[in-house]
Formats: sequence, C-alpha cells, structure tokens
Amino acid sequence: MEEMKNTKNSVLTQVSERLGALTKEELGVKYNSIENKLFEFANFMEAQLAFLAAPTCTGISAEGIIPTEAIIRKALHIEKGIVLPVFTDAKNSIQLYKITDYEKDLVSRDSDGLEPDPEKCKKISLDDIDIAIIPGLAFDDKGGRVGFGNNFYSKLITKLPETCRKVSLAYEEQIVDQIQMESRKFTVDIIITDKRIIYKI
Repeated sequence: MEEMKNTKNSVLTQVSERLGALTKEELGVKYNSIENKLFEFANFMEAQLAFLAAPTCTGISAEGIIPTEAIIRKALHIEKGIVLPVFTDAKNSIQLYKITDYEKDLVSRDSDGLEPDPEKCKKISLDDIDIAIIPGLAFDDKGGRVGFGNNFYSKLITKLPETCRKVSLAYEEQIVDQIQMESRKFTVDIIITDKRIIYKI
C-alpha cells in the first residue's frame, strides 16, 4: 500500500512538472482541442444524459483538472441533458441532478464549487447516465487513473451501469506509462487528450 502511494506521488510530481512547463496560452490551445474532440465524439453527442464534474465558482480549475464550465454551457446550448453531482453529509455520498439553465440552476458551495440546486433540478438515477466524464490527475493507456484521494469518483465508476461509457478528459502531459491500481474495476474506458483519443487496452 505504501509503495503504491509513493508511486502515485511520483506520477503526480512528473505530471505537475510537465504541466508547469506550459504557458497559459499553450494550456488554452490544448483545452480547446480537447473540447472540440469531445463535441465530435459520437458517444457524447448521442448520449441522452451526460454526467460531468461540477464547475468551480471562478471557472478556473486546479492544475491538471480540465475545467467544465465551458463544456456544460455549450452542451446546454445544444440541449444536451447534463447531470451534475451534489455531495451530501454522508461520507462520499452523491446525489445527481439534471440542470437545464447554467445561471439559474446552480448554487455555490463552501469549497469554491457550484452544484445543482435540489429545489429547482430534477433528481436523476445513476442507472440513467449514458456517459460519465470522470475527472482525474493522471492516466495511463489501460484506463488507469489517479484521483483526488477521496475515492469518490472511483466508487462512482463501480456504481455506473455497464452500458455507461466512462470517459476522462486530460492534457497529453497527464498521460504516463503506468499507474498502479488496487483493481482494474476503477479504470475508465476512454481518455480524450489534446492529441488523441485513447481506448483502454
């Protein structure tokens, strides 16, 4: 376990150094490429309900995390069903709600994030999600993923229906040779980067 933790830390250090070498302009170009690929991706465009990580209040995400605000706004504009999480008091517990209006349906929460307003939004079952965009800090070409340490998305991956495509968006700099994982059941199916689309080997 300790060895796995150390390996993950070295992977994150490697990714952080790669991303740190890029300018804001370079990151912006890469982000635009990723966004364009997503909106050309048949699984996403054909999905009735797409799950995404909630956006931040500032619209700027932490290093290496692909921001979701522009994607959500664009998806709503083309009338795609968008589902975002609401975190509850229970440990790593989640409820999903469909939003239809970015300005009216989201409220801020303590940690600089936005989430759907349960008073205004329709609650959605996990079983109804067609595609889930799973965030992460680093990935390998086998669908391996380093998350944020709270296991929230790892648990979510295992609860999503078999038919749901589990997709991650990442800068090419976040792709590493290998990520040690406790179980392959926590992997994603597809990773869309600024340079390519990686299908899990």
